[in-house]
Amino acid sequence: MASFIRDILTTLSHEPARPERGEQDALTRLDERLTSFAESRVQGAAPLLIRAADCAVWDGNPRDQPGLTAESCRSLIESIAAEGGNRIPALVRLNPPDAELPYQLLVGSRRRFAIDWLNHNGRPELRLSALIVDMPDEEAFRLADIENRERADICDLDRARSYQAAVDRFYGGVQSRMAEALSLSNSQLSRLLALAQLPAEVIDAFATRAELKVRYSELLTPLLRRPEQRADMIAEARKIGAEQQALAAQDKSMIPSAAVLARLRDAAAPRREQRGDVPIVINGEQIGRVKTGEGGLTVDLNIAGEADLDHVLGQVRAAVLAARPA
Repeated sequence: MASFIRDILTTLSHEPARPERGEQDALTRLDERLTSFAESRVQGAAPLLIRAADCAVWDGNPRDQPGLTAESCRSLIESIAAEGGNRIPALVRLNPPDAELPYQLLVGSRRRFAIDWLNHNGRPELRLSALIVDMPDEEAFRLADIENRERADICDLDRARSYQAAVDRFYGGVQSRMAEALSLSNSQLSRLLALAQLPAEVIDAFATRAELKVRYSELLTPLLRRPEQRADMIAEARKIGAEQQALAAQDKSMIPSAAVLARLRDAAAPRREQRGDVPIVINGEQIGRVKTGEGGLTVDLNIAGEADLDHVLGQVRAAVLAARPA
């Protein structure tokens, strides 16, 4: 069985030429590899037809399952309905005997969803074509990652969150081990993990999760490291989030991601250093002070008529220079 698993991963790592088809209908490179694998029937393995409703999706799968809808899967649903089933097999493994459902889906969430939707919408006879494999969790995670990297509908945030969970679950919290296993550089993985660690308020400031890109975390994460800047950014993020909700409720255009990013960065910009009042002293006696405020500098003086005006003005000038922001 170990060699069987290696055959799957070897087959999936092969990169054939892209098929010459329209973008919407073209199979991904992974789909082509799975087709090749299914047709080769490695070690006699062949797809089985199982009920979609008998498959629980493995919790290590990075895809946002609630995000799957008939609309988002429309093209796939129509294709499966026309062909009478899924030509590209899903990968499943057997659940323990005491589990509620007999199978655990590793790869093929959209296919399972499409078959299940069709079962409830006029095509109850359709079954899910699936290969049953005996695969440990870490290998299952790598396999799902191979597929989902090529899926345009897996957003950066969902992928980042799956990596955040996996680094502890499968790699003992050692980031370099995970990067090596997934053939990523440490810097690539670090950027994804940083995205997963953004505060919920910042994530909710964007109109959709799909708008939050990895490159945004590179810009925002450094600003979140200082407590004062973090508080300012989160306060602005809450304000933006409330505005987004109000716009959505009115069916109006949401605030675009570039504008959200700019507002968050502006809110977390380092504050101008606030200097204390600077006293104006002559011959050891305070005769006034220079005060700093939102409107600039204010000079208060209390001098006797016989005071040396040039000397006073010199001290005032020195105090203004000391109080003026750099």
